Amino acid sequence: MQIIAHRGASGEYPENTLLAFEQALAQGADAIELDVYAVEDELIVIHDPRLERTTNGQGSIYQHSLTALASLDAGSGQTIPTLWQVLQLIQNKCWLNIELKGADTLAPLLTLLDRAEIELGFDLATLLISSFNHPLLAALKTARPAIRIGALTASLPLQYAAFAAELKAEAVHCDADFIDEYMVKDAKARGLKIYVYTVDDKDGLTALRQLGVDGVFTNYPANSRRFLGL
Repeated sequence: MQIIAHRGASGEYPENTLLAFEQALAQGADAIELDVYAVEDELIVIHDPRLERTTNGQGSIYQHSLTALASLDAGSGQTIPTLWQVLQLIQNKCWLNIELKGADTLAPLLTLLDRAEIELGFDLATLLISSFNHPLLAALKTARPAIRIGALTASLPLQYAAFAAELKAEAVHCDADFIDEYMVKDAKARGLKIYVYTVDDKDGLTALRQLGVDGVFTNYPANSRRFLGL
């Protein structure tokens, strides 16, 4: 079972910052998950559309210029990184799950991935693009069929993982509160990987491993690896 650092090693370091991502790599995470919005056609790495929870800023991210956003403190002196900065940091050291939050993120993502391939030699096979916005995922798959996608759900759908298979997804990403053996079996029968968010405790991690899930999003990658004997 793979350990996916949720917003980096966010249980110990400011979430979605370069420091949290550096520490996730240092802690042996198999993958890093992060969230992006588009501001001035640049993808910035932040979970909320508002600034108050994770920075010393106020209001919506869309009320600020890219320069102003870059000047904010995101905790421990960290700033809000751009996705480009994260790609430079990771450089194929692990696989990366980019969750598209804003509906306007597709075009800048495609532009950035083209640039990353050319300038960084970035291996797009190490990327998994996910979203709760399934029409956005469908548009991405149409534009770049080779890009791997993960379909997010915060429920237990009536037809289980059928929605992810319809999207030609690589994986289905499920809320830990709704995962069960039937969802896991259905995903596997459809050839899908199944990743579960967000679990930090030993009992929860052990139970998910027994269910046969492929990976778990966790805020504490080092602890989770230790709990599982990895």
